[in-house]
Amino acid sequence: MTVVQRIVKPKTRRGKKFLENRESKLIENAKTALFVRGLNCSEVSLGFMKDLLQFKKPRGVFYARKNDIKPFENSSSLEFYGTKSDASLFMFGSHNKKRPHNIVIGRMFDFQVLDMVEIGIENFKSLKEFKVPKIPTETKPCLLFAGEMFETDPNYQRLKNLLIDFFRGPEVTAIRLAGLEHVIMFTVVDGKVYMRSYRILLKKSGSRTPRTELEEIGPSADLVLRRTKLASEDLFKQAMKQPKEIKPRKVKNVSKDPFGSKLGRIHMGRQDMNKLQTRKMKGLKKSAQERRQERKTKARDEPSGDANEEAKTQVEDGKQRKKRVKVDN
Repeated sequence: MTVVQRIVKPKTRRGKKFLENRESKLIENAKTALFVRGLNCSEVSLGFMKDLLQFKKPRGVFYARKNDIKPFENSSSLEFYGTKSDASLFMFGSHNKKRPHNIVIGRMFDFQVLDMVEIGIENFKSLKEFKVPKIPTETKPCLLFAGEMFETDPNYQRLKNLLIDFFRGPEVTAIRLAGLEHVIMFTVVDGKVYMRSYRILLKKSGSRTPRTELEEIGPSADLVLRRTKLASEDLFKQAMKQPKEIKPRKVKNVSKDPFGSKLGRIHMGRQDMNKLQTRKMKGLKKSAQERRQERKTKARDEPSGDANEEAKTQVEDGKQRKKRVKVDN
């Protein structure tokens, strides 16, 4: 006997609102991140996750209990946590002799693991070690990536894409200068990714444009790429697919340059340059000899006065003959 799965409708307004928020939308909500502690987690891995949780608040959920999870062998527990918390990003911390101070960063598509990257942490300095003022919560960071491997190596390209997805936060339509307070920089050199975090200081410069200085606020870490589990090209394209309703419509004869400036193309008829009104200058005036030559040309092209009088006389004679014929009739 087959069991029919029932669809349970919400009984309260709060439940209905909760389910509507979980439904698929044309414009997605800002992504929430899970921070999961493994069965064996070192102080370095735990401190690294807690510091990044400060940047992700309030869109971050921390699971403080120890979880016996091995993401590269079985990721069902992470998928369950993602469904429970409505989170599509996750960070898992662990530690063992083979892979010390280990961090797994990944993301989900339709609550199934899409791709994940395993990194090791070296030379870690937490936020507490930098005795400087910190940035306020929910500050959208500027992300900088330096290094040739971010453009050439497929693993580092996907790592860059994953880090942008992890730190970008909600989409904004406008930015004010005073709101640019935080910079996170990733530099890849000889297979290591150096992560540094700075606070932007705007100082007086004596002009309208302020003088910019960077102050390191932490955390600071050297990241070593270990194992990767990347999605196939077809699945990755499916995850990036956008609905037709939000795709920008192409406008005829309007384009944008690499700097984002809007350019328009105008179609005009052929212009007669001889009739073009230019600025009157002495250098552009015709000389007396040119004017005389122009008068002679006009006189040569136009019929003489006698010829005009003869033509008029012939026309009048013709009219008089027609009148006489009508009178005789």
